[in-house]
Amino acid sequence: MKIIVVRSGSAILLSELGTRHVKVGDVVVLASNTLCGAEPEGWITTTTLYLDHDYVVDQVFWQYAARFADRLDAQRFLETYYAEPAQILRVGEDRAGLLMPWLDEFAALSIEGPNPRRFYRAQSLLFAILDVIVPYLKITDERITPTQRATACPTLPRHRLFQPLRSDARRIAELMKHEPERQWTLGELAAEVHLSPSQLGRVFVDAFGKSPIAYLTMIRAERMAHLLRTTDTPVAEIASQVGWVDSNYAARQFRRSLGIAPRQYRALSSPPRDESARSPR
Repeated sequence: MKIIVVRSGSAILLSELGTRHVKVGDVVVLASNTLCGAEPEGWITTTTLYLDHDYVVDQVFWQYAARFADRLDAQRFLETYYAEPAQILRVGEDRAGLLMPWLDEFAALSIEGPNPRRFYRAQSLLFAILDVIVPYLKITDERITPTQRATACPTLPRHRLFQPLRSDARRIAELMKHEPERQWTLGELAAEVHLSPSQLGRVFVDAFGKSPIAYLTMIRAERMAHLLRTTDTPVAEIASQVGWVDSNYAARQFRRSLGIAPRQYRALSSPPRDESARSPR
């Protein structure tokens, strides 16, 4: 997961949250595999912390050790009550100001990689930061099932297993990244690695936290966003280039992934025109 602290400036955040404004005093929390982008309003400075999901589960387990029978209980608790994959925490400038010296020291400790001699200091800095922002996290009583997580785009963080990524899952991901415009079906993908569609689904969800088709949707949305930013190609043509024949369907999937319509995204991403250059001399 990512914790992004806005230090100065402001931006428009584009994600499944929709189009949201962030500025100094805001902290953005993103779960793993959550597609999110931002367009600075002039400029913005942030500091980003990356937390391994298993590490977060361990901390929750020890924090509430009296109420959990084992680590799996902590996993279920985290998935149930902290189910939002993207949040903006409005902590305010005063409380955000408390974070700045801790973030600076934390960043300094990270420059040369993990330092065992400063492990406890790094832990204390992280806990001080979390102590400020965690009370602002939104919680929910609505249970999100593993199936919902696997088929959603974007998805919630997966429970990462301590084992190598399976070669067949990696192969399928590479195929879709290389040819996102191809009209892939689950059966075709499964045939590429000699698995049944149901087997491939289980293997891929274990590896990437989402189904192959949801993963393909994420890739297409990313590619579409890049082309919207860097070309003047019509939206319908871009949709076709990334593999969506129906431009209306493409717009719905893009909005679902980035929280904004393609045309609005292009307008936000386009550099401002120099009107003086267009006026007669």
